[in-house]
Amino acid sequence: MSVIYMFAFASLYAQIPGLYGNDGILPARRMLRYTGKPLLEQLQDSPTLLWLGPQLGLDTQQGMELICLLGTLIAFGAMVWEPLRDALIFLFLWVLYLSLYQVGQVFLYFQWDSLLLETGFLTVLVAPFNLFKWKSTVSKRHDGITFWLIRWLFFRLMFASGVVKLTSRCPAWWGLTALTYHYETQCIPTPVSWFAHQLPVWFQKLSVVGTYAIEIAVPFMFFAPIRSMRIVSFYLQALLQVLIILTGNYNFFNLLTIVLSLSLLDDEHVYFFLGHRKQNKSQSWTQTLIKWGTALAELASYFLIVYWTVVYFELEINWEKKSISSKTAFTYHEFNQWLKTVTIPSIWIGVLSLTWEIITAMFKCASVRGFFWKLWATIQWAIFATAAACMFAVSLVPYTYIENDSNSKIWPGVRTMYDSVDRFQLVNSYGLFRRMTGVGGRPEVVVEGSYDKETWTEIEFMYKPGNVSAAPPVVAPHQPRLDWQMWFAALGPHAQSPWFTGLVQRLLQGKKDVIDLVQVDESQYPFRSHPPTFIRARLYKYWFTKVNEDGPVPQKWWRRQFSEEFYPTVFLGDPSLVSLLNHFGLKDKGQPKRNADTFLPVTLRAVREYARPLPAPLILWSLFFTGAAICLLKVLFSGSRSSSSSKNKEKEAVAAVEKNDQAVKKEEKEKTKRTENSADSDKYAKKRK
Repeated sequence: MSVIYMFAFASLYAQIPGLYGNDGILPARRMLRYTGKPLLEQLQDSPTLLWLGPQLGLDTQQGMELICLLGTLIAFGAMVWEPLRDALIFLFLWVLYLSLYQVGQVFLYFQWDSLLLETGFLTVLVAPFNLFKWKSTVSKRHDGITFWLIRWLFFRLMFASGVVKLTSRCPAWWGLTALTYHYETQCIPTPVSWFAHQLPVWFQKLSVVGTYAIEIAVPFMFFAPIRSMRIVSFYLQALLQVLIILTGNYNFFNLLTIVLSLSLLDDEHVYFFLGHRKQNKSQSWTQTLIKWGTALAELASYFLIVYWTVVYFELEINWEKKSISSKTAFTYHEFNQWLKTVTIPSIWIGVLSLTWEIITAMFKCASVRGFFWKLWATIQWAIFATAAACMFAVSLVPYTYIENDSNSKIWPGVRTMYDSVDRFQLVNSYGLFRRMTGVGGRPEVVVEGSYDKETWTEIEFMYKPGNVSAAPPVVAPHQPRLDWQMWFAALGPHAQSPWFTGLVQRLLQGKKDVIDLVQVDESQYPFRSHPPTFIRARLYKYWFTKVNEDGPVPQKWWRRQFSEEFYPTVFLGDPSLVSLLNHFGLKDKGQPKRNADTFLPVTLRAVREYARPLPAPLILWSLFFTGAAICLLKVLFSGSRSSSSSKNKEKEAVAAVEKNDQAVKKEEKEKTKRTENSADSDKYAKKRK
């Protein structure tokens, strides 16, 4: 979580001036209206630390930059230094990201931003209090309860993501052809996407069937009492996320999902993975019988999943064509009835599983020695058990959005609790890739500029498709939020994306902060010397080229065809542009006051000027590899210290053994001498006698 927070804050920091600055696309200062209310009332209206900006001499943009820098540095510190992986530190990181989310507007309203906030809050419950590290064994009794909340969130995420693909009635998902479009129509493909797109159709359809099995059937294994089933489900989920990482740029989302999947493992399996294997102990016949029984139950579960997958998707092997055919063998009504049948039981499975963890933790607390420590462990158990029960109850509201009848049965008191915490993003509903877009070709907005309204030059973005000869980039874990919103804008008319008018205005004005979002390298921006006089936007349809068109490694990755006009030709002062700016509330209302040249604003400006020419992915990976190098050096130095200490211990042990041997030899010599003396005295006595 420290690494993911670092990626999230650093990625957003690089984009703040262009997105939210005073000369940005959607200035964040419009989201905060200083009406003279007390600070507590302002926090109730919008829970963000940016209200403190004026007291620090900062405007809204610099306040956001300060929050991002603090979040990046603290997360980096937690990555490399274990004492900083504390519940209070993660609470602070969560508050920082929530503060940005409150003013982020459309550029921060992605599902992974909500997922990061929900996971971040649960991390506060999971992380230890290092203040009590001197008696850490007591503070670990409730870990099973808090870790269960992570598992429940993971279940909701994956199960809902699988279900919504079918409840949306998307023809591509129902026809199992979604992946024949997905690789070229997703927001920012990778080079691997082009090769995955060339796979045969039967394999693409089989991959959709596998996705359904992993997202709908396998999540129920998260709560299986057999640990090997949970471990198998972990590897299946991790495999899916790795494949998505290879074929798409989804920022930190897939890494965050893999982090959630760690809740399926236990310490024993982690030690096994690291090579610390336990010795096999002899088992009684009862334990052997139970082991074989659980193995048979596990095999039966796998068999049922495979059998139902084969039956409901009519999988058949065609030996002649060396392929596997598949098609959906159930209707929407049948699936909806099944969903009604399993939604409420899935909640009761969660209730039973959570109850088991709470009871187990209670017995662990009861086994603590000492009245004081037993009381302290019981108090912690009661607090975290209550928090887990409340979080579980509140999460039922967004979870049951997948099925309306089940949602209507939620107790009104739980709905009231959910409404009271909704603005804090503690629990959320999820459903990724609900519908497959771009079935008739990937829609892509191409922005063009001109000085004379006759010769038009395309303005190429750094990451989204534009130039048909440019290879798809690899930018994860960075998320270029403007490029992502350009993808959403192409799915409808420009009026559905008011921010696009703000983008056009800033490009006509030649604002450097916005141009940096389009191209960090000034040489790649065609209007670097002077902003364009006119701007328009056109809609094209893009497709991946075929594998046999220009060789196994394509010279042209895309082919495209003009579709329609997306945005009319406008210029600064154009009545239509002014009308749109007024309509969307984007018209500039005078320049904000310049901040005082105090230490904090000056420092933030200096850091910004240093980071401005650096590409965001370079910043993120530089931070990561620096932290990884520090961690590696710590391991090496700790290993050398431990080896030197072990050598010293060995020398001390050898010296002790030698000393002991010398003492034994000396004692034996003295014993021999005493024996000889006694023998001589006996002889002398006999002689005298």
